Amino acid sequence: MRVLVLSDTHIPRAAHDLPPEILDEISKSDMVLHAGDFADEEVLDKIAKMNKPLHAVCGNMDSPGLRRRLNDKETFTIGKFKIGLIHGYGAPKDILQTVRGEFGDIDVIVFGHSHEAANMIKDGVLFFNPGSPTDTVFAKEKTYGILNINDKGVEGTIVRLQ
Repeated sequence: MRVLVLSDTHIPRAAHDLPPEILDEISKSDMVLHAGDFADEEVLDKIAKMNKPLHAVCGNMDSPGLRRRLNDKETFTIGKFKIGLIHGYGAPKDILQTVRGEFGDIDVIVFGHSHEAANMIKDGVLFFNPGSPTDTVFAKEKTYGILNINDKGVEGTIVRLQ
C-alpha cells in the first residue's frame, strides 16, 4: 500500500493551494494521511473529494471549523501495523518525546508541527514527519512523505519539492 503523508499545508497563508505534485501524488496513492495544520477547511474538503481513504487530525493553527471536524490524534491499523497520527505540540527539540508520550503500543507515529521532515526508527517505532509542502518557515525545503506498507514492514520516504 502506498500512503501519501502530508502536514503543515498552512493554506492560504503559505500558499494559495496544494502544489500540483501533491494532487498528482494523491491520485497515485492508496490512502492519504494529514497530520494537521491545514489552516483552512477547503484543503481538507479538496483532499476528501479525491475519493481516497483519508485519516486526518487537527493542528494548532487549524480553524475552529476544522477543530470541530477532526480529532487531536487518531490510532488505526494498516495491514498488521498500528499507526498513530498526531500533529504534535511544544518545542521542536522535544517533539519525539512529546508525540511518543501520546501513544502506547504503536508501530508508526506520523506527526508534524516542526515543519522539519523526519524518518527514523527509535526503540522499534518509526517516527515519520513529512515536513511541509508549502512552508519553509522552520525548514530549509518543502517536503512531503510516502509510506510504503506491506506484510514485511513500513518504509518511509521523504520527497523534496522543487
